[in-house]
This record gives sequence, structure tokens and C-alpha cells, in this order.
Amino acid sequence: MSIDPRVALQALVTALEEHLAASASRRMDDDPAVEAAYLAIADAFEAYEEALYDAHGEVTPLEIYEESDEDADLEDDDLDEVDDDADVDVETDDVNATRE
Repeated sequence: MSIDPRVALQALVTALEEHLAASASRRMDDDPAVEAAYLAIADAFEAYEEALYDAHGEVTPLEIYEESDEDADLEDDDLDEVDDDADVDVETDDVNATRE
């Protein structure tokens, strides 16, 4: 049995508000309260979308982003490239300083 879409929507709004509050009072980068609020948004959104579909045959234009292992590897590679570029810039500056 599905819940009323309005009830599910209110739960989603509440989850978003709690995430905002947790983010505003973050104590560290990996604050468990922010992580829990983030996951609560995903759960509330899925419940809302299911209730909306069951009641009206409709979906939202949104989807939950789930980072894959491949995405994480790409981000690490991007960070390595940025670090490599920074090294080149420093070396170039050193060469220019020597020429002057």
C-alpha cells in the first residue's frame, strides 16, 4: 500500500530542511549528521516518487545521483592532473626567474 503523495512530499521537504540545518551546523568535513541528512533526502525522495507514480502515474524530472567506483577513480585522476599542472607552473616560474 502506497502513502499519499502529499504526505511523502511533506516528508521530502522536511528532509531537505533537516539537511540544510545539518549543513549549516557542520562541525567537520565528514560530519555524520550531514551524511545522515543526505541519505534521508534520498530515501524521502524515493518514497515521494513512488507515491506520486502509484497515485497519478507521474514521475519527477529528478533522479538520485549515486557515485560509482568509476566516478571516484575519475575524480582522483582529475586531482592528479591538477597537481601535475601546478608542478609545471612552478618549474616554469623558476626557469623564468633564472633568465632574468
